[in-house]
Amino acid sequence: MKILILGAGAVGAYFGGRLLEKGEDVTFLVREKRQEQLKKNGLLIKSKHGDVHVQPKTILADAEDEPYDVVILATKAYHLDNALKSIEPFVREYTSIIPLLNGIEHMEELRAFFSPEQVLGGMCFVESTLDSDGAVIQTSDMHEAVFGEWNRAETERVLAIEEVFSGTKTTFRRSDNIQQEMWHKYLFITTVSGITSLMRSPIGPIRDTMEGRTYIQQLFEEIRLTMEAHRAPIAEGIIEKQMVTIEKQAPSMKSSMLRDIEKGAPIEGDHLQGYLLLLAERYGVETPLLRLVYQHLKVYEKNLVE
Repeated sequence: MKILILGAGAVGAYFGGRLLEKGEDVTFLVREKRQEQLKKNGLLIKSKHGDVHVQPKTILADAEDEPYDVVILATKAYHLDNALKSIEPFVREYTSIIPLLNGIEHMEELRAFFSPEQVLGGMCFVESTLDSDGAVIQTSDMHEAVFGEWNRAETERVLAIEEVFSGTKTTFRRSDNIQQEMWHKYLFITTVSGITSLMRSPIGPIRDTMEGRTYIQQLFEEIRLTMEAHRAPIAEGIIEKQMVTIEKQAPSMKSSMLRDIEKGAPIEGDHLQGYLLLLAERYGVETPLLRLVYQHLKVYEKNLVE
């Protein structure tokens, strides 16, 4: 099975590197600077689950038209428009597209750009970053990519993908209810990224103060009410379960959004918090804390470009 991964950043390089380590046929679609870096240094993963150093195959967007069986999108949401155009020449009728983006809004765009049948649901849980030499530094226990048919079917193609993805030194898991799992992750990541970015702090100091914990729960609740108004398939008692997950996080855990802010990098505020605010306005849900978080992020973005 030929696999194309769009992006060799902290996410794409980690999961793609694990597939390469196993011996799968993986190619990275990258920009010229990243291609040069990978040719010079190879793809190095430094992880608590085991290091690996491989020499990956890479192509640029103007490469010769070549079909792939699976395309994994491992890019930021603000690069999605360019990403769709970049992968289009490599997609055929039989190609399965698996997005590992945060949020949910991108699914509408993907299913409109390609056929809905080509697009699987997907997401990942991994705390990783690139160092100055382009090596992947992966530090947390969690390193899981999840995928599944959008309509919950158990198809031959998804079983074949599951087989190819198995046996790696990370977790690729097939989900029988990927829509619900994606909405649950959306609830969690939007709350955690929002509260840590607003407070400019890792989760520990926020969680371990009385008012901080109250704000976490309030943001969870505002987002839950918005999702329920939208009839998203979220489970009963999900906030309680996600608060347990918050408790288990290392005090030093930072959201990727906070890490991007600390680096002065672009963020996914419109794709995460912004999309939920649009839904809240559509259904008349009051979300004062979510609105404050979003305004905080927009001020950051304004200062970034000035």
